[in-house]
Amino acid sequence: MRSLGIELLTVSALPPVEFVNLAADVGCRYISTGLTAAPYNPPGYPSFSLRDDAALRNQMISAMDDRGVSISLGEGCLVRAGADVRDLATDLDRFAELGVPRINTVSLDPDLGRSLDQFGALVELAAARGMETTVEAVPGLAVGDLDTALAALDHVGRPDFRLLIDTMHLVRSGSDAEDIAALDPDRFGYVQLSDAPLRPRFDSYMEESMYERMVPGDGELPLRDVLAALPDDLVISLEVPQRSLAEAGVGPEERVRRCVDAARALLAEIG
Repeated sequence: MRSLGIELLTVSALPPVEFVNLAADVGCRYISTGLTAAPYNPPGYPSFSLRDDAALRNQMISAMDDRGVSISLGEGCLVRAGADVRDLATDLDRFAELGVPRINTVSLDPDLGRSLDQFGALVELAAARGMETTVEAVPGLAVGDLDTALAALDHVGRPDFRLLIDTMHLVRSGSDAEDIAALDPDRFGYVQLSDAPLRPRFDSYMEESMYERMVPGDGELPLRDVLAALPDDLVISLEVPQRSLAEAGVGPEERVRRCVDAARALLAEIG
């Protein structure tokens, strides 16, 4: 069975130690994390900062050691217009302290050329701390599809800069399993798994992407074909934010366990 993880967006703003324990309770070995909470918090969890709170970092490390959970991805390393990724050096130090093996990036800067150069600088910073970097194609952003993400990899030209495949973004941007199968397996670094209808449910793509995705198997994405085309040694992490359920009082364990059970069934079918 492939390694399953749980992404930060899936658990809303659940504090880090509770997140570690939840992952262990549902039988997952991996979680992703940012240095602060996810951007929505219907249950009203207390705020936290792994950036500023050394005691919390130590508590999270102890919890991961005790429960057999580790961080598979560090989030929040964004390219922004008017900012320099070199200013993220301290954040990368915090991720390294937490044992993060890779960080993910997207660009919010519409200038593609500058974005590509910033990716290169970020990859170097991460590599100096023993981490690789993935880039995620998000429709509507500067790197919005698979071809542009591949161009970013070619521009940077380093083996520790790889693709993050988000199943919703991949299909909604016009790519499919055949496009994945045609690529060198070494180009892939990570998978974020969710489901969705083929046609948008919201006027805003980002609203749907950030807050309301579907449990694997409940939508229309060709998940079996996409997962079968990807290398089988990648972490497959569930990114299924469901703000409406959280607002209705459905707890994180119930939401996550349904996603995990569905993903395991899907992967068992693929074999």
